Amino acid sequence: MFSSFERMVAMRYLRARRQEGFISIIAWFSLLGIALGVATLIIVMSVMNGFRAELLGRILGLNGHFAVQAQQGPLPDFDSIAERVRAVPGVLAVRPQVEGQVMVSANNAASGALVRGMRVEDLARHTTLVQGVKAGKIADLADESSVMIGSRMAARLGLGVGNPITLISPRGSVTAFGTVPRAKAYNVAAVFEIGMYEYDNNFIYMGLEQAQLFFRVPNAVTSLEVMVADPDQVRATTARIAGAVGPGGRIYDWQHANASFFTAIQVERNVMFLILTLIILVAAFNIISSLIMLVKDKGRDIAILRTMGATRGMVMRVFFLAGASVGTVGTIGGFLLGILFCANIEHIRQFLQSLTGTELFSAEIYFLSRLPAKVDPAEVALVVAMALGLSFLATIYPAWRAARLDPVEALRYE
Repeated sequence: MFSSFERMVAMRYLRARRQEGFISIIAWFSLLGIALGVATLIIVMSVMNGFRAELLGRILGLNGHFAVQAQQGPLPDFDSIAERVRAVPGVLAVRPQVEGQVMVSANNAASGALVRGMRVEDLARHTTLVQGVKAGKIADLADESSVMIGSRMAARLGLGVGNPITLISPRGSVTAFGTVPRAKAYNVAAVFEIGMYEYDNNFIYMGLEQAQLFFRVPNAVTSLEVMVADPDQVRATTARIAGAVGPGGRIYDWQHANASFFTAIQVERNVMFLILTLIILVAAFNIISSLIMLVKDKGRDIAILRTMGATRGMVMRVFFLAGASVGTVGTIGGFLLGILFCANIEHIRQFLQSLTGTELFSAEIYFLSRLPAKVDPAEVALVVAMALGLSFLATIYPAWRAARLDPVEALRYE
């Protein structure tokens, strides 16, 4: 498409001589602007993707894809309902559970917590919890006086495996002197760490029978936790599960339960994409300004080339190639910088934390204990294509203006 002569002239124009230094500086700023814009866009979008994927994986891994509850109160005859739901195509697991709020007390400290009671064999098959156990064993929850707590709660209350912990139920016992809060002491049998602050700080697990006894729901559960093979097929799966449960139950899917949370992430992601695209757009305008000044400065050279037989198309291709080279090099540099940054983002975060002495990614604020990044190839391709497209569009007008330059007029005013 481009002849060797056109490439030689274009590259020569990009190399500054002393009197053309300012033009070359603008071209360099354009290149750096595009590179930083592309890199920043790739990094931010990858972090947003990683943040969403991590939260989605941890939330769904711990809470399940569907929850089956009674229309009102606890769910009786839950084992027969669970068997019917397990027979639904696409259902991987059904776990009966009792859930309730409690007050936790240990070592002269107290805080609120959420207790989940599940069968020990279900907990042992719960992949997310099994992989997250840091101390103790899930099998020890078979003891009626044992519980499993999160690592953040253990650190906050100064607890370890074997230490006592007291749970206080908000539903007290009615006596002649009024309602007295019910409290029971347990031993910490295991400590888990999911990597999400909300769960590691507030969740407590115990056996199903112990939870039924503590919350006074004999022969019943508060819900059934359902895991399916394809959580994205919510509508079709909900209809099948509803048919198995019957008219006495209610079904909540993960999309409705976390709709506001993931919608906020998606809106923020789209806004960040638009804002960071402006960086690339500003760099593209810098390409226009630098090429227009280059055309003005090279007016005499263009006139000489035209008198030597160069066509308008050749002149246009020379300046198009000069501008496109800046955009292409900047885009490639930004692409490589962005990918390398995403691949080492956690090491970079830890280095910056040690350098500044401040916590840059607080688990209490961002829910996760590490900075995630998930590179989406299609998204990266879109960013690169957009940067190249804006760069090429920015060169059209200056190149057209150079091609339209009248050699007679150019030589007359030199």
